[in-house]
Amino acid sequence: MFLRRLLGLDKLLSERMQAGHEEVAWDVVAAILTIGRFCEPSSELHIEQTWYARTALDDLLGISQDKVHTDRLYAGLDRLLGHKQAIEKHLKERLGDLFDPSYDLLLYDITSTYFEGACQGNPMAQRGYSRDSRPDCLQVCIGLVVTEDGLPLGHEVFDGNTHDSRTVEHIVRSMEAKYGKVNRIWVLDRGMVSEDNLRFISQRGGSYIVGTPKAMLRQFEKYLTETDWHEVQEGVEVKLAPGPDGRELFVLARSRDRRQKERAMHERFIDRMEADLQKMQQAISGGRLKDLALAHQRLGRIKQRY
Repeated sequence: MFLRRLLGLDKLLSERMQAGHEEVAWDVVAAILTIGRFCEPSSELHIEQTWYARTALDDLLGISQDKVHTDRLYAGLDRLLGHKQAIEKHLKERLGDLFDPSYDLLLYDITSTYFEGACQGNPMAQRGYSRDSRPDCLQVCIGLVVTEDGLPLGHEVFDGNTHDSRTVEHIVRSMEAKYGKVNRIWVLDRGMVSEDNLRFISQRGGSYIVGTPKAMLRQFEKYLTETDWHEVQEGVEVKLAPGPDGRELFVLARSRDRRQKERAMHERFIDRMEADLQKMQQAISGGRLKDLALAHQRLGRIKQRY
């Protein structure tokens, strides 16, 4: 409650979500949703059936448990969506007063959330790459932009079958519309990298720090054996390498701990594979495995596993 007042969300929402004939004011529903996200992130059903009853919000807000149900909570989310831009603008200004964040370097990433059911009323729900390992479910993609300190600046929702790289131009334009067009540095992961996106950012006076596509890594092998590495933190060394055309600068990094971890993982896989192969050999020697086709199947499963 204190954080909500500190950010000025209570005043903003009470002004924008003015009370009408509803039994519970929409700004109060928004308060329940917001506090629930901060304290115990979960579904609206969980708020109704479990969480709200364990809190003191019925006394603090004057709303009894029987009036907090999913229909009202979902309707509150719909009401909040209409004020998305105003809320983001308000939070940006309020966070600026509290923390004086920098907007020169922004980090952007994509996640997804899936739905159970047909989602006939949601045309954005599509099947696509599922980060939740649920390719059988419809989903939407959610893009989030934060400052280098992790303060959120804005988010956008995309169709569930949208490739990450196809969201970059929309996000860049959206952030420029809200915070101005400056020589901003964008930090993107490898899945968002394309020549068109990098050209688009450069043409708008921006810069970027991106994950290098794996297909390009081989051209930097000659730099790996050189000695001019610089330790930036314990166990992590970096060096700079010019790009093929001189326009870009590549940062090569190596980690002693990461190398040891991967080596241990490889050794563990080798040990387990050898153990399974020995079991297979014993089955053949003991006459329990005679069929060649079945032996090939078992060998294929072993190779797939390791």
